[in-house]
Amino acid sequence: MGVTIVGLGPGDPDAVPAAAIAALAGAERVVAPPLPHGLLAVLGCVPEPLGDGPPPDGALLVAPDLAAHRLARRLPHAATLPDRGALRDRAIGAAVARLARVGAHLRVHCPWDREQTAATIVPHTVEEAFEVAEAVGSGDAVRQADEIGDLLFQSVFLAQLLEEAGEHDLGQIADEHSDKLISRHPHVYGDAVAEGAGGVRDLWERNKRDARGGGIFHELPAGLPALAYATKAQRRAASVGFEFAAAADALAKLDEEVAELRADPGQDELGDVLFACVAVARGLKVDPEIAVRLAAQRFRERVELAEALAAGAGQAFTELAPAAQLAWYARAKDGARDAVRHGPE
Repeated sequence: MGVTIVGLGPGDPDAVPAAAIAALAGAERVVAPPLPHGLLAVLGCVPEPLGDGPPPDGALLVAPDLAAHRLARRLPHAATLPDRGALRDRAIGAAVARLARVGAHLRVHCPWDREQTAATIVPHTVEEAFEVAEAVGSGDAVRQADEIGDLLFQSVFLAQLLEEAGEHDLGQIADEHSDKLISRHPHVYGDAVAEGAGGVRDLWERNKRDARGGGIFHELPAGLPALAYATKAQRRAASVGFEFAAAADALAKLDEEVAELRADPGQDELGDVLFACVAVARGLKVDPEIAVRLAAQRFRERVELAEALAAGAGQAFTELAPAAQLAWYARAKDGARDAVRHGPE
């Protein structure tokens, strides 16, 4: 018979779906995780406790939507009420609504949160965005989830400020953004054709340009970090076909710019080299911001290892001559752990 997982709504006794009540009315066996007393009163029965093992065959497994969705992911072959897609939607809605309630509560009861404005929050938003990028680069899923949560709350809090000003609320923002995404993906929701990810990006940029009536570089934010600004500018140009045909062409341009920098060292030529590097990154389908951050992290780890290796040989890295420091750095880069016993030649 299998198990059927029944979502009980967001957890509010007044919001239990009628379909869930109807399913419970004819159930022979009901199992549930711990439920609040108010929710139990609405159900009209006392469910058996859900243990650590699999739920009994043929039982209804009832829980608020968020817990029900987690159980459904754990039990991929179980039936669900509502269907899995709708249960996921309801679970996400309940969780985001709870986060929005926390934001609204903090605005009233926390002295620091009460003082904030959009202008004071935005620097934190930018910081959280960079921390998400760093977490993605680390490959640590748990850390990514934590940082994404921090960034999500930034959006929730900024939406709360708009709502307090009598403007858009979080629900309206999300709904209008869904409409925008649908309109920007006519190759998915309409009849347009886009070949590959590059074609999708070009179609996206063309649709944005047409919708806003701007030129090639419509609404290119001047305050973006340099790498992001360069990437976005190149992407806008690519949307009208102005880009290198292949990564090899971008690499050839980089070689050309490096030669010019050697011939005339200075800010302008260095800027051209960095801009050419962004073009190479686009050709390789690599985010230059993440690439540079990972390179900086690798550099830091190697210097720290070089310092540790030198210390193991009785040398203070910070007091060594540059050539000796570079020798230890080379050993750290090559992974020569035995350098602890043998100093650089």
